[in-house]
Amino acid sequence: MAASSGLWSCEDPSRWATVLALHGEVLRARAGSQGRLETLDLWYREELPAAIGGGRAEKHVTRDELERLLAWKLARGRFRPRLQQLVASNPPELVVQCSAAAFHLLPDVLAAVTELCALRGVGPATASVLAARAPEAAAFRSDEAVAAVPSLSALQYTLQHYQLYLGQVQERAVALNRGSLCSFPASVSGPWTPHLVETALWTWAVGQKLCPGVLPDLGPGTANVGDTRPAKRRRTQTN
Repeated sequence: MAASSGLWSCEDPSRWATVLALHGEVLRARAGSQGRLETLDLWYREELPAAIGGGRAEKHVTRDELERLLAWKLARGRFRPRLQQLVASNPPELVVQCSAAAFHLLPDVLAAVTELCALRGVGPATASVLAARAPEAAAFRSDEAVAAVPSLSALQYTLQHYQLYLGQVQERAVALNRGSLCSFPASVSGPWTPHLVETALWTWAVGQKLCPGVLPDLGPGTANVGDTRPAKRRRTQTN
């Protein structure tokens, strides 16, 4: 079984597209019998963008939507119940105000993330969930995607670390587009974006753990690529 950095070491856009096409299958494996993650993921990818982009005088999210965004993030990765309590303690009007300001700041992703971090329980990782609604510029900062990039240091939940991660993911999207001709799964239209790169990295990393048999062979040079970075994690109140 390949290490989590194996996909990052692969330069073939068609292999990346094959992994991306497996997202739904890996998501179902991660969701388990209850399927809550599938429901949240559908909401995040389709229903939330439609709600934000249609019928509102200005783009924003409500506190209920922010809580669902956090639920999606936690169901997809590591569960942290304290974050749910903190996010729920934000005044509803403050969530609308900060999120509207963040949307106005896009495509300046770092400025938008900084604005969202003014909310309780929202650090750069959680804020990046909302910033990723601008998929051509931003990417969600999942632990799995960060761990797949060998050049990054140990996991840190800071704005500086998110900036480094985002730069790497943006560069990879550009590189994949340079090498792509017809290397997209049927479910995806358009070029590679940072958002799609993160989705593929998450699919590969989680698929390795839960359903490695469905993942493709990435070819020579990727099957035994290890992650030798230090495992120490910097503790912060929010992420």
